Amino acid sequence: MKSIVQQINELKKEKRAVILAHYYQIPEIQDIADYVGDSLGLSQQAAQTDAEVIMFAGVHFMAETAKILSPQKKVILPDLEAGCSLADGCPPDRFEAFLKHYPDHTVISYVNCSAAIKTMSDIIVTSGNAVQVVESFPKDQKIVFAPDKNLGGYINRLTGRDMVLWDGSCEVHDILSTEAVIRMKTANPQARLIAHPECKAQLLALADFIGSTTALLQFARTDTAQQYIVATESGILHKMQQESPGKQFFVVPSDETCSCNDCPYMKMNTLEKLYTALRDEQPEIVLAPEVIEKARLPIQRMLDISYSLGLIKKQ
Repeated sequence: MKSIVQQINELKKEKRAVILAHYYQIPEIQDIADYVGDSLGLSQQAAQTDAEVIMFAGVHFMAETAKILSPQKKVILPDLEAGCSLADGCPPDRFEAFLKHYPDHTVISYVNCSAAIKTMSDIIVTSGNAVQVVESFPKDQKIVFAPDKNLGGYINRLTGRDMVLWDGSCEVHDILSTEAVIRMKTANPQARLIAHPECKAQLLALADFIGSTTALLQFARTDTAQQYIVATESGILHKMQQESPGKQFFVVPSDETCSCNDCPYMKMNTLEKLYTALRDEQPEIVLAPEVIEKARLPIQRMLDISYSLGLIKKQ
């Protein structure tokens, strides 16, 4: 009898599909994926392939972004219920009402938001380029930043700006406490704390390095330390251990009952669900053409700024 991995690989070939996996997916899904990475980077890679089907092992807003960048391709999510506390915490109707109070502000939104929020934004940013993109605007430019108040606050502190922040956060990062970090640093005095900017300000103040998941991976790979306390979702440890097998990684726990920090939405995806979704080509991500067109514009503006700043090279 064929293993589920063999069956998925056969289906992938038959369907002319590409499998994308976010760093926070379970190890088994990361290992079967064609590409593992951050959400926007994965969508960009998929757009450059000749695949007809994109299987996005991630959460809903990520699959939407893939559809925005590849409208001609069929985009499938293993579990349609795999949402995101950050994206879901910024409902389009409430955000639209919120923006009416700031008519003269530029709207900068973190990529971790729904397609509907992207259509209301002037520019999209990632955790890897947010600081540089914000700094590309004049100091006196009035800005609304959504939906992550922790990332927005980090940018404000770093740049000396006073962006208006939507009151949203990622439950996986926001729950991490400075007390847990201090206990871990006391127990592992040689370990360096590396943290995602979606964490609270008090935790970030203790960090030796702050960056996106890709930046955290690169830092751990090239840094000279041998131990790291990791303040982000547990899934990243799989890739960290693959890339730096001689080093030790300790994830900051979400509570005192475990040594993990799992996103419940990311972990909804399984190999079984991936197989079924690929077989049936369902559930499919469907967006109206006008939403795709409008949501693509702020992403393209981000890419244009990133090109001009030398943050990324044109393909």
